[in-house]
Amino acid sequence: MGSKAPDIVRQLKFVIDRVNAAARSRPPHLQGKEPRLVAVSKTKPSLMIVEAYTSGQRHFGENYVQELVEKSTDPQILQNCADLRWHFIGNLQKNKVNKITGVPNLFMVETVDSEKLAMALNNSWGKLSRGEPLRIMVQVNTSGEENKSGVKPSEASALALFVRDKCPHLQLAGLMTIGSYESSTTATVNPDFQCLVQCRKEVAEALGVAELDLELSMGMSHDFEHAIETGSTNVRVGSTIFGARQYPPKPDSAASGAASEPNPSSASTSASTAGPGGDSAKQCSSTDKVEVAETELHSLSLNSS
Repeated sequence: MGSKAPDIVRQLKFVIDRVNAAARSRPPHLQGKEPRLVAVSKTKPSLMIVEAYTSGQRHFGENYVQELVEKSTDPQILQNCADLRWHFIGNLQKNKVNKITGVPNLFMVETVDSEKLAMALNNSWGKLSRGEPLRIMVQVNTSGEENKSGVKPSEASALALFVRDKCPHLQLAGLMTIGSYESSTTATVNPDFQCLVQCRKEVAEALGVAELDLELSMGMSHDFEHAIETGSTNVRVGSTIFGARQYPPKPDSAASGAASEPNPSSASTSASTAGPGGDSAKQCSSTDKVEVAETELHSLSLNSS
């Protein structure tokens, strides 16, 4: 017997109420900027996106290149979601940059972790003559885990300066991280979030801008409230809105003649050094663990609301 379809309108309101409550509890110096909710819709059908959009949600995040390309050109979404804003939040290989920059209503790429990727995005976006630069975030590996993408905190300023000085078609919006699951569930103060806050301070100083001019993208279904209280301006929430994810069986890569797309949110190797499919065993473990926990916490939260 199949599971009950999620009540997206109710669950979206549930998350928005929690986002607003967390924002109100922030210290005074962090007040004034409303946190942005990015509804992570990976593996979910277009009808769910349309339903969330109709309920007022505008920002949506996708992890997989091909899935984002297909959804962004789906007639249902094009006809019903004119003001939808896509965030790409997965690992991006250089050979797929042109697919990403061609996405209608692309709002931001949150996972830039190398100069080569930044330059590839810059060149591709520049050829499209969109009129305004593409917003990007520098992804920082704040936990030091091998199965996470991102530059080291000590390298973030150099990449930010590269984007500013060498990539005229990109706009540095801020910094992004995927912290460790253990830190977000066992620590009173999340050290990964604190690390990104400190990293922003150093990047802002290097760029000569105010700290609050740089956004922080941190926090997922299991820890977004604490992330907002720490200073996050952009939280990525999926299963708490859309329900547990259902992954289709992966095709036999040997039979199809092509490697399956890697699990992007936990790839540790950059596009310049990874093989076409990446280390799939390493890539899947961290994300799967987080998503199982998110689903359990989501069920507990709804039952108590």
